[in-house]
Amino acid sequence: MIFESIEIPYSVIIHPGKVHGEITAPASKSSMQRAAAAALVSGGISLIENPGISNDDQASVGVIEALGALVEIEPTGALKVDATHLSEGSARDTEVHFGESGLGIRMFTSIAALRPGKIRIEGQGSLRTRPMDFFDETLPKLGVTVKSNQGKLPLEIKGPLTPKDITIDGSLSSQFLTGLLLAYAAADASDVTISVTDLKSRPYVDLTLKVMADFGLKIPVNHNYERFYFEKAVHAKGTDPTTYQVEGDWSGGAFLLVGGAIRGPVTVKGLDTQSTQADKAILQALTDTGCQLSVAEDRIEIGPMAAGGPLKAFHFDATDCPDLFPPLVALAAYCAGRTVIEGVSRLAHKESNRALTLQDEFAKFGVKIELQDDLMIIEGNNNGQLSGDITTHSRHDHRIAMAAAIAALGAAGPVQIDEAPAVKKSYPNFYRHLEQLGVTLSY
Repeated sequence: MIFESIEIPYSVIIHPGKVHGEITAPASKSSMQRAAAAALVSGGISLIENPGISNDDQASVGVIEALGALVEIEPTGALKVDATHLSEGSARDTEVHFGESGLGIRMFTSIAALRPGKIRIEGQGSLRTRPMDFFDETLPKLGVTVKSNQGKLPLEIKGPLTPKDITIDGSLSSQFLTGLLLAYAAADASDVTISVTDLKSRPYVDLTLKVMADFGLKIPVNHNYERFYFEKAVHAKGTDPTTYQVEGDWSGGAFLLVGGAIRGPVTVKGLDTQSTQADKAILQALTDTGCQLSVAEDRIEIGPMAAGGPLKAFHFDATDCPDLFPPLVALAAYCAGRTVIEGVSRLAHKESNRALTLQDEFAKFGVKIELQDDLMIIEGNNNGQLSGDITTHSRHDHRIAMAAAIAALGAAGPVQIDEAPAVKKSYPNFYRHLEQLGVTLSY
C-alpha cells in the first residue's frame, strides 16, 4: 500500500509568533487503526473514508494485508478493504511488522492468533522494549502457543484462538482488551465473558465498541466495564459493504487548540464533540484556564484570555487520557500558578518515559516540573514568555516534539527540535499545519 510520503528533516526550528487562521485536525489513528482491524475481522468489503496517513496507520494497513486482506486506494482517497478471502492461506506461516505502533501490536496480536498458521510478530524502536507479558500470560489460556523474548519482541504465536471465559488485567492498557473484543467477535464467541480488573482508558473501550457496531460486528454486553458478555445467539454478518468515516483526531487536535489558547486565535475544524475519544477532555482543561473558547458542531474557535492577562492554572485528571500530558504541559507552562495533572503512572511505557522526558525537555524552557507520586506539578510562567534560543530533543517521541513546538510559540527566541520527524508516527502534516497557521519554521 502506497501512501503520501512526507519528508521532514532531522531538525526543525520554530520561530516564536502568533497563530491565526483555520485548520482541519488530522485523522485519528485511534479511529483509523480500529477501523482497519474491524474491516479485517468483518470478513466483508469495507470502505474507509478520510483514512489516516501516519506511520502507525500505515503499519496497521500493512498488517491487515499480511493477514490476507486486499487493500486499494479509491480515486476519492478512501481505502477499499476486501476481507472476503481470509481463510485462503491462513494456515501458512506469516510475519507481521507493527513498526512502532503500541495500539497496533496490542490489538492485532489477538486477532492474528485466530489463524492456525504460525505468525512471527515484529516491531522496531521503542516497541521492542515495551512489555508484552500479557500475551505470554493470556493467549495460552485461549489455546494459543506463544513464544516471546522474555516478555519482549519478537513474538511467535500459533492459533487458532478459541474464545473462553477469561479474566485479564486492564491496568497497563485497554488496548489488550480491544484486541480480545475484536477477536472474540470475529470468532462469533457465544456464551463467554471477558472479565477485566482495574481497567484504564475506558473511553477508548467505548470507541472500540462503537467501531465494532459501525462494522456490524457482534457486540458484547458491557457490565460496567468489568465484564463483557458475548451472548449465546449466533451473529449473522451482513453482506452489504460497510462505509466508515475516520474521525478527526482529538489527540493531535489538542496541540492545535493549545496553540490557539497561547498565541491565537485560531479555528480548528474536523473534531467531533460527540466523539468517544478520551482526549476530547482537553476542552475541560482549556475551559478552566479562562481562554476564549467557542465550541460549535463543526468548528472550535479558541484564543487567549479576552482581557489579555495570563491563563489560569488548572487541575486535571489524565488517568484515562494519558496522551494529553504533553499538550497539557505546554498549556500549563503559560498559566499563572501551579497546575496539577493526575495519572503520571500511565506514562512509563510510551515512546519514552514521558514524565521524565517532559520534565527534562521543559526545563530547557525554564519550566519547573515536579513529579510527586501519581501527580505532575507544573510551575507556570507568570510573564507569559518561556526561555528561547534553545535546542530540544523529541526523544523519538511524536508528542514530545509537538509539545515543544507549541511551547516555542511564546518563547523568547527560536527553538530547535532535534529528531523532528518523530511526528510522522501520528501527525505527519504537523509542521505544515503550523506554517498554514502563520508560524515561521526553518529547516
